Amino acid sequence: METSRPRLGLLPKILIAIVLGIVCGQFFPNGLVRVFVTFNGLFGNYLGFVIPLIILGLIAPAISELGKGAGKWLAVTTAIAYCSTMFAGLMGFGVSMALLPRLLQGKTVVDLTNPEDALLAPYFKVEMPPVMGVMSALLLAFVVGVALTVVKSDVIRRGLVEFREIVELVIVKTVIPVLPLYIFGIFLNMTAAGEVWRVISTFLGVIVMVFALTAVLLLIQYSVAGAIARRNPLTMLKTLMPAYVTALGTSSSAATIPVTLRQTIVSGVSESVASFVIPLCATIHLAGSTIKITCFSLAVMILYGMPIKTSVIIGFIMLLGIMMVAAPGVPGGAIMTATALLTSQLGFNEAQVGLMIATYIAIDSFGTATNVTGDAAIAAVVDTLVERDGGMARA
Repeated sequence: METSRPRLGLLPKILIAIVLGIVCGQFFPNGLVRVFVTFNGLFGNYLGFVIPLIILGLIAPAISELGKGAGKWLAVTTAIAYCSTMFAGLMGFGVSMALLPRLLQGKTVVDLTNPEDALLAPYFKVEMPPVMGVMSALLLAFVVGVALTVVKSDVIRRGLVEFREIVELVIVKTVIPVLPLYIFGIFLNMTAAGEVWRVISTFLGVIVMVFALTAVLLLIQYSVAGAIARRNPLTMLKTLMPAYVTALGTSSSAATIPVTLRQTIVSGVSESVASFVIPLCATIHLAGSTIKITCFSLAVMILYGMPIKTSVIIGFIMLLGIMMVAAPGVPGGAIMTATALLTSQLGFNEAQVGLMIATYIAIDSFGTATNVTGDAAIAAVVDTLVERDGGMARA
């Protein structure tokens, strides 16, 4: 009897894609690299089209299933996400003030271009405009989902459930299988361009500090979630590693939603709560991005000899936590949203903002990976609270 070969899991595929992208980027000719860049452009536009549908298709029916307490759980989830983001920013502020003066001692301001400008361009583009924006999809999901907890409409509710099945089919058949190739193309292009590595080498000490902070943040988040949900935090964190590595490759919280959702459910969170929390937090919970923006902002201020006032930085972090809600879940979305705060609150000029964008985008993926992995910790907390409250039957 012939035995079937064991299938390679998503995590090994993504790791292989990252390694191959870095290796092949060393010797692939630009013409061949641009073939993969063209594919990435097409798939990226497809993701941009699908993401609002994923948000609407997953969140709206999940909110309706929460019952009459939907508004309360929406508020609870948002509050937890904001507190997590605030904590991340304040932790980054405290550690930066203790370590950055030493790490940046003797460093000078460098002239860096945006790494994205150095990347190779695709051969052609096909525009795939989404039906609606991410925030529009999120608000529509809230309105329809909450309304269905009050209005008894089995037809609309059944339609939303069937729409969710379509979205889940799209995720399983057209998004997850192609992610490794997409990630390969991203790392291939970055390696061939070389600009990213120049930025990383310039701010290596700060980058190592930020990476360590994101790891500590995840341990704290999962320790709290594990204590509340009465589960092993390390086991939960290990289960979410495919989502973490996927986000490393895509640098997009929204593009990682399918993997994050799947692994969150595998970790023990009910499907109804996971379908509600994960797409929502992909838009409003950017703790990892907040750490990066806070630390790099302080690094730029120290390099330029700008005055650092505690009250100003705390105010900046509080506003940043709110602004992050409006950040699209696409690569570089958080820093582009934060540029207005950098100029208005911290007094950055155009050159300083450019330096922030360059350093942020160079290691965008680490913050994104922290964001999406932390989303599952919030889902575990909300799931436990919902279960204790008796607000939803476990799926």
